[in-house]
Amino acid sequence: MSTNKNIHHGSDFTEFLREEGLYEEAEAAALKKVIAAALAKQMERKGVTVSALAEKLGTSRAAVNRVLDDENTSITLTTLSRTAAALGCRVNLSIVAAR
Repeated sequence: MSTNKNIHHGSDFTEFLREEGLYEEAEAAALKKVIAAALAKQMERKGVTVSALAEKLGTSRAAVNRVLDDENTSITLTTLSRTAAALGCRVNLSIVAAR
């Protein structure tokens, strides 16, 4: 008979992340990847360059690149909303009950 010492055996990945105190950080990283990809997709669809978007927002290319950096999770809702609006879009956010 095998004695498995893995305390996470049979649990799902979300449970594991919560138990390790990593869930919120992982969720924020995943959300930023989705946000950055959505903004980049809109830029591509509309033919907007980083320079043009920066000019429209009255900011630097470096600031726009931080917004588009899928690993930089420090973006404010104001920055996200302004960036989306500059691309002719709006942000649609929902909060749902945790599983």
